[in-house]
Amino acid sequence: MLDPREFIRTKRDRRAHDPAAIGEFVAAYLRREVPDYQVSAWLMAAFLNGLDPAETDALTHALLHSGRVFDWSALGRVAADKHSTGGVGDKISLMLAPLVAACGVLVPMVSGRGLGHTGGTLDKLESIPGFKTTLSPDAMRAQLDKLGVVMVGQGPDLAPADGLFYALRDVTSTVEFEPFIVSSIVSKKIAEGARALVYDVKCGSGAFMKTRENARSLATRLVSTSRSLGASAAALITDMNWPLGGAVGNALEVREACETLHGKGPADTRALTLDLAAVMLRLAGAEPDDTSARRRVETVLDSGAAWDLFVEMVRAQGGDPASLDHPERLHPAPIIAMVPAPRDGVVAGCDCFAMGELVVAIGGGRRAKEDAIDPRVGLMVLRQPGDRVKAGEPLAELHLAGPDAGALERAVACFHVADEGAVRGDVVLERIG
Repeated sequence: MLDPREFIRTKRDRRAHDPAAIGEFVAAYLRREVPDYQVSAWLMAAFLNGLDPAETDALTHALLHSGRVFDWSALGRVAADKHSTGGVGDKISLMLAPLVAACGVLVPMVSGRGLGHTGGTLDKLESIPGFKTTLSPDAMRAQLDKLGVVMVGQGPDLAPADGLFYALRDVTSTVEFEPFIVSSIVSKKIAEGARALVYDVKCGSGAFMKTRENARSLATRLVSTSRSLGASAAALITDMNWPLGGAVGNALEVREACETLHGKGPADTRALTLDLAAVMLRLAGAEPDDTSARRRVETVLDSGAAWDLFVEMVRAQGGDPASLDHPERLHPAPIIAMVPAPRDGVVAGCDCFAMGELVVAIGGGRRAKEDAIDPRVGLMVLRQPGDRVKAGEPLAELHLAGPDAGALERAVACFHVADEGAVRGDVVLERIG
């Protein structure tokens, strides 16, 4: 029988756990046989003294099997998914899921809500009138069988131990620990039934991983842990020193997703969607390599098939497809203020973290989980790094629910205009796997 004191002592003394002991510890906590204070003690011991890859794999396995594990293999196709570590203006999932499904790969996408300064896919989807992000397992299976795609939130029976552990990580200041991040993400993705996984690991001012080195470390461990559980996996490290696309804010991002699904949209949004989709097709075995996969996803996107499937998914999940006919009319903000350049010069940079925090402050995100989201608010970024501007010319549009002079000042402060500035490089910085 597990002795929690000895288990804690092992990590306190910088010794490695037996993988079976980690499984017993997680199971005992789920049964509430181990109190919160002992789990908290172990979390801090692990945070300070580390978990090696074998321990991380064992923790992931334990969290994964703490609840229901979906298996879609009876539907006759490999299931694939993508996870982003969170960014500003990251609406990629909205285009990616129907695009990959239109190529014949199942996409059982389980997404989350906004976290801190980053937006959440569920919040964006719920800005579509009537869209339901909660479906029963039978409804999910039926929709996957018919359409090949479903986009929902995490149910209570999906890796429930992870929810318990995360709540304690939050209050014990152990959230940022890489093995905990990896085990939390991978356990949920495998539990949802995905067997081909691509990770979009953001790097920069608007990302949780500020340095490329830290992003690479996280990406590498996400891939290796996923593979240890039998999934094919790869990762892209992507730049988040500038918002992705032009739209930042829930309804605004849905509008931009609709443009992209029509073969338009910002170049960076389209390119990253295609890059991730190509990797998902390769991992799922639908194409032999990234080159052929990239050609296929470009063809499918430009054909309109991904758009048609997106509309069908919206209809299937209770959303109003007519609201997408004119997406520019979706939740218009009552006030649109121009964000002026503070001086003549060149757009040299952006504080993405500050921009994300601004959108939260004006109602586009949550400070507490009970907060309501206002889908109307956000920013439309009108310039790119390297663009020359004159004082007073617009850098962005600020979409507000009401008058807010302080918000306009904060928006101006998000941009850096200097004498010189470099043109923005590729969004994808590095590929792993």
